[in-house]
Amino acid sequence: MIEELIRKAAAGDDDAIDELSAIADTDPRRLTPHQRLLLDLDVLWPATVYRAADADVVGRIIERIDGGQTPGRLNHLLLALAHSAHPLADEAMRRWSVQPPAGADRLHVGALSYALQGGWTVDPDGTRRDLCGDTAYRWVMREAPRPVTGPTCPWCASPLWTAADLDTAEPAVAAALAHTGWSGRLVITTCHFCACYTTLYSQVTPAGAATWWDGNTRPGYLPEPAADPEDPPMLLPVPGPALPSPYQASAWNRGGSTLGGRPDWIQDAEHADCPGCGLPMDYVGLIGGADLDDYGEGAYYLHLHQPCGFAAVNYQQS
Repeated sequence: MIEELIRKAAAGDDDAIDELSAIADTDPRRLTPHQRLLLDLDVLWPATVYRAADADVVGRIIERIDGGQTPGRLNHLLLALAHSAHPLADEAMRRWSVQPPAGADRLHVGALSYALQGGWTVDPDGTRRDLCGDTAYRWVMREAPRPVTGPTCPWCASPLWTAADLDTAEPAVAAALAHTGWSGRLVITTCHFCACYTTLYSQVTPAGAATWWDGNTRPGYLPEPAADPEDPPMLLPVPGPALPSPYQASAWNRGGSTLGGRPDWIQDAEHADCPGCGLPMDYVGLIGGADLDDYGEGAYYLHLHQPCGFAAVNYQQS
């Protein structure tokens, strides 16, 4: 069945591509024995079908890039390597960051920057760091009490939204946040309105404190505040059932909000950079607009950098 889907995908069948993408999300190892055929038929999109690629397939992609025969496909080939997250891909992308392959002059970013699309990075000391975890839980929305008093957004005067209130004393939270190094209570607050226009940062402590970061910069294109400040969602996500795959977040569908695992980016990967040190922050979870409102769209992405004590929220929309 999978080989038939691959051949249909190679012929441009969108339904077959969607089915392969769904397999990559639910059980990427099912595609591992078939990735040689994917490569032979030049099926490089979506690049997520190369998750769980083995050393042979990764090596063939590297050889194809080093051979310089298809520089016009370099973007797709690098994305495939990034999503494989294989050690050989890591090694090759480091090499290409100083010795760019043919076609690199057409790229908008360096080869190693593609690692972010796969949810990992290489820190300045040369250490590889996974920005996402392999354990995910469905985030279930529960009604939250309307705050009578509390902090408000300095830009639009809306009450700040508690997007997450977590504690690693709960086993599910500890598992989902294990890759971040966080221990204790984690409260992430933001402005649900202004976060749609720029990444907003807060300073957080393991005691559960969350404070608007004074360094947040109001973009010039942010609309003027409304006469009546907009209330945030009166909902708080709580961990629900464990998901069988870390790739099952959905930025589009109701029930797609997820704690841990891997983000479902609507656009390119947008891991927030820590304002304290400049390094990419670890991914915490996704809250889909469809889970916040009957007509909601887009998604909020939550991030954390434990060493510097910063959390961040950004937003993507089609």
